[in-house]
Amino acid sequence: MPELNAALPALLVVEDEKNTRDGLRRALEDKFDVYLATDVEAAMNVLETEPIDVCLSDLRLGGGANGMELLARAQTLPRPPVFLMMTAYGSEAVAVEAMRRGAYHYVSKPLNLEELELTLLRAVRSRQVEVENRKLREELDSKFGLENLIGNTPAMTRLFDLIKQVANTSVTVMIEGESGTGKELVAKALHQLSSRRNNPYVAVHCAGLAPSLLESELFGHERGAFTGANTRRVGRFEEAGHGSIFLDEIGEIDASTQVKLLRVLGERYIQRVGGSANIPVHARIIAATNKDLKEMVKQGTFRDDLYFRLNVVSITMPVLRERRDDIPLLINAFLKEFAKQNNKNIAGFSQEALDAILRYEWPGNVRELRSAIEGAVALARTDRIGLKDLPFAVQSPLAGAIQVPGFGGIGPGARGTSSAAAAGPGMGMGAGSASAAATAPSQDIAGAASQGYTAPRLAGGGTAGALVVTGAAADALAEGAQDLNLEHMEKAFIVEALRRAGSNRTEAARLLGISRRTLHRKIHELHLEDS
Repeated sequence: MPELNAALPALLVVEDEKNTRDGLRRALEDKFDVYLATDVEAAMNVLETEPIDVCLSDLRLGGGANGMELLARAQTLPRPPVFLMMTAYGSEAVAVEAMRRGAYHYVSKPLNLEELELTLLRAVRSRQVEVENRKLREELDSKFGLENLIGNTPAMTRLFDLIKQVANTSVTVMIEGESGTGKELVAKALHQLSSRRNNPYVAVHCAGLAPSLLESELFGHERGAFTGANTRRVGRFEEAGHGSIFLDEIGEIDASTQVKLLRVLGERYIQRVGGSANIPVHARIIAATNKDLKEMVKQGTFRDDLYFRLNVVSITMPVLRERRDDIPLLINAFLKEFAKQNNKNIAGFSQEALDAILRYEWPGNVRELRSAIEGAVALARTDRIGLKDLPFAVQSPLAGAIQVPGFGGIGPGARGTSSAAAAGPGMGMGAGSASAAATAPSQDIAGAASQGYTAPRLAGGGTAGALVVTGAAADALAEGAQDLNLEHMEKAFIVEALRRAGSNRTEAARLLGISRRTLHRKIHELHLEDS
């Protein structure tokens, strides 16, 4: 066992009976630096200002408070002490409950001073082991706090640097970004890399609760505050203690809750619903949104003073389509995770599948990519994930719908007929479906041909706008739309891409958002070698 430090360990004795309190001080002061307190408030004053190693508290204290309340409050401190409970004969059941709530041990009155001293020394040794473990955790946390955020592009490097810079401060942080970019992962990293890591991390998803329920969730309520409030409830701010509270989708909160949250940020206290007591807030606040809060402030739907209070430090999440070089790292990490989870031996991805993954826009960002790989692992029948294992939207090189007057569209939204499916990757019936196309007025389709057809923005293409099909290619596309001959349409887009690329197949493939190999195969299948 580790030896005690040269300095005496600090012991706080909390006892409202003076003779017992003084007797314990005299019996233990040779082995401990003894502090004394008579009630919960006096004990908390000592615990908040002195580096107490062990707290020895009577279960029953004067003033209506008790050792259980002190135990609960002590555990919210950044450096909680090892806690021992003193209890009268016959109260062992309550003492066992205290241990269940986090106490190290209990001792029964009348006290055996020799046994008490041994128990306290064991508690100190336990404390020293805990301190050593905490130091080790801190070393590991500094190394691995960002482990769930994957990427080495410049955008991610900047993100990592900013997280490390603000993590160990107490400033309020606003994380902005599209859905699925990993905002909560950043919030957890900020907590894990801070000195608050051993205290609670509490997440509240504001969009999932009605305003009345959200207020009770955040601030708690007193018994009888509203119908059904049969007991007092501690809110999430109180639960967070000296840790971190993450308010996700902060843009969804109603005007009344905005006012109360503003008070929390300004005055650092809350009041439970139906209560009047001011309860201090110690937690660090981290908020996140996928909305444009500045625009909401202009529209009057979000308070400007609350916005400025929340936006002390702003972190903007990079979208996946702007860091495509991270996709191979991400899919390999997800593949390992889900292959292990499903007990499958999958070595990697086919070239076609990889091409499709890299060209897709991923509007749902990393969350959508993760879900796609999870599904692909479940569907894979060989040791490599193939194109057909991926979601349909990812398989199609035309990742969007072609809008034609009177015609529903063509693209990956397809729920097609057998002819649509037969067209292979690249064409499928879109939102309008076959029935919409069949009822489309032919004059609308023919008229559109004279103006040209506009293809969707092509995933991964890198072009600033859409691919516009004109002239003979547009005529062919109109003919294909009238006859539901998807081969004509596919030809039209390939011919137009080759024309715009000056017959450079690499550039044409880029415009279409497909690999050069896929384009070469399509040219051969559609007999376009002379195009």
